[in-house]
Amino acid sequence: MTLFALVDHSGQAEKVGMKMRSTKLLVFGSPKAGTRLMLAAPRRTIDLPLKILIWEDNQGKVWVSYNSPDYLKQRHSLPQGLLQDIAVVETLAAKAGE
Repeated sequence: MTLFALVDHSGQAEKVGMKMRSTKLLVFGSPKAGTRLMLAAPRRTIDLPLKILIWEDNQGKVWVSYNSPDYLKQRHSLPQGLLQDIAVVETLAAKAGE
């Protein structure tokens, strides 16, 4: 698994004089698994690499958001054999929420 980017949205907002609750986007994936998905259907690239959004609400509660494998399966008509390539997002999201 490769972390391709960590986008600190709240940090960037601060740099331009704006206040935003903590909001970060993790962009990650496996080049081997992702390429297999994209080769089968290039339109899947819109949702790859995988992403997890970690954000804080008005009450200070931290949330972890992501597109579930079931959602991506339905959106892109993924065959069961390729679903395992994106299932890791749920494990990583659970760990991020700890």
